[in-house]
Amino acid sequence: MRNNRAAGHGYERDIRTWFRAMGWHGCETSRYASREKDDAKIDLCYTDPFNVQLKYTQSINFHTELAKMPKDKNYNVVFHKRKNQGTIVAMSLKDFEDIVQNSIREGIIKAYDQRGSVQASGEDFGAV
Repeated sequence: MRNNRAAGHGYERDIRTWFRAMGWHGCETSRYASREKDDAKIDLCYTDPFNVQLKYTQSINFHTELAKMPKDKNYNVVFHKRKNQGTIVAMSLKDFEDIVQNSIREGIIKAYDQRGSVQASGEDFGAV
């Protein structure tokens, strides 16, 4: 049990370092920065617009974990690492669609139609 806890804390520090390298220079673990965030199932602070939960475990139910997170203006994401298999990130489809639509509107990414032509900026994709 002790090794699992140490591995989880090490994973938090690793992802905190990754967030800092990605531009969230003030990113801290909630164990260090905010008991309130830690109690709300958020493992990293100062990562707006994302609420980040980190799991280093063999099995996980992403729906359950996302449901435990706050319903606020931020996107809830769960980072999951499995030993020797790397990290994946899970979020709701609605949040993903919102990020994509905002990125298209802002010209950060381009949308393509079924023929491979670029869509006009801001056109909606069909619902999934």
